Amino acid sequence: MIRIGIYGYGNLARGVEAAIKKNDDMELVGVFTRRAPETVKINTKGVNVYSANDVIKHKNEIDVLIICGGSMSDLPEMTPELVKSFNVIDSFDTHARIPEHYKNVDKNAMETRHIGVISLGWDPGMFSLNRAIMESILPDGESYTFWGKGVSQGHSDAIRRIKGVLDARQYTIPVDSALEAVRSGKRPNLTTREKHTRLCYVVSSDPKENARIEKEIKEMPNYFADYDTTVNFISMEEMKKNHSGIPHGGFVFRSGETSDGVNHVIEYSLKLDSNPEFTGSVLVAYARGVYRLVKRGECGARTVFDFAPRDISKLSYEDMLAHTL
Repeated sequence: MIRIGIYGYGNLARGVEAAIKKNDDMELVGVFTRRAPETVKINTKGVNVYSANDVIKHKNEIDVLIICGGSMSDLPEMTPELVKSFNVIDSFDTHARIPEHYKNVDKNAMETRHIGVISLGWDPGMFSLNRAIMESILPDGESYTFWGKGVSQGHSDAIRRIKGVLDARQYTIPVDSALEAVRSGKRPNLTTREKHTRLCYVVSSDPKENARIEKEIKEMPNYFADYDTTVNFISMEEMKKNHSGIPHGGFVFRSGETSDGVNHVIEYSLKLDSNPEFTGSVLVAYARGVYRLVKRGECGARTVFDFAPRDISKLSYEDMLAHTL
């Protein structure tokens, strides 16, 4: 059995927990929280909840530690620190900072001979992998990525970090005209602003602070500054009633030609009822890959690009040849 620990316990962690139950070669051995452990109720019977401060005490009980923190301020600190003691996985999704994060994790992982997988999920993650494959097959072409319509966990978390925000949901919405132009094979030149809009629902602690909060949201670099963003302030009751789900999805396209006038469009799409449950399923699949890389004596930072499909599959290679290939 591959022994999994979960660091942090929010929506993503519950998704990871659900995914572990679907994989009979894995077991959850502990949840580590920054909250008071006695106040955290998890969905797996017989598994203990511990203080995050005590995680090092359990290093010999965990094969892979899945870190479920926010990309804005948690993961840049947590992952490089925890990889000193564990093989780790995170879902860091601030695309512009991935090279920096990779370098920080790799340094500590190499020094302590651990594996640190960063930026897993569906984007970055599954979408990244498909972009790489598509671009290799159609080198003469253009790639396009559209997210939504759906709730972005990372962007919602970034809003919740703003002073005076009690709760928030951010919906990423593709611009229909841009989506159809790409799907038709036209290969348009699209700016960031032309591809998506962002719709935010925010519960604030004081209506007098709404103008400041809206300004901070719209000017936030790497999250909202490059998009047409609408901010709606609502009550906590309306938030719970109308925005309690976390659906998401999106599309990756490669439009290109193999010879003059011979055009092709590759499309990969996801439609997710639960963003955190799907993301959690990706993290858990790659935990199997981490376990196998460690058995082969590897160490250092890794991304989705570094794993062969056979590394993450439950199937034997013989079964993959017979039933998947």
